[in-house]
Amino acid sequence: MLNVLIRKDISQVILMFDYSNATHYQRILLFCVSVLLSSTLEAEQKPYAPEKIEGVAIVSAEEVIEMILADPDLIVIDSRKKTEYLKGHIEGAINLLNTRLKREEFERISADKSRKILFYCNGVRCLRSSDSINKVKEWGYTNLIWFRGGWKEWSEKRLPVVTD
Repeated sequence: MLNVLIRKDISQVILMFDYSNATHYQRILLFCVSVLLSSTLEAEQKPYAPEKIEGVAIVSAEEVIEMILADPDLIVIDSRKKTEYLKGHIEGAINLLNTRLKREEFERISADKSRKILFYCNGVRCLRSSDSINKVKEWGYTNLIWFRGGWKEWSEKRLPVVTD
């Protein structure tokens, strides 16, 4: 039924088309197509997180689970947006968006700069956790771990998720 209505509407549009302004319509169509293509290319060109961060261990999802089981007090920082965090996160993770990460607040979470702290965000196409790591490194934290695969890897492997 819907297809019939759409086809009918399209045929009415074709009948109403003013062919004397065809060049004008071609320009509009070309503009619309170029906008669509540019937004698609922009999405595909989202930058990759660095392959490594000097002095920071990179772990897989399975290693994250082993670390949490071995050390239930492990500090896990979720560097994603609050809306993403609320939709699902690793149990016990603290949500601290990289752009709102402040030294004083972080020192309340861990005054011990040699304590193990794990960071993650949305995955290899997300720069939030690497940005957070670089900030806390500048503040003197030394035992940093990066779950580079992040939420994408975690959810693809269907690992336990907490929602708020």
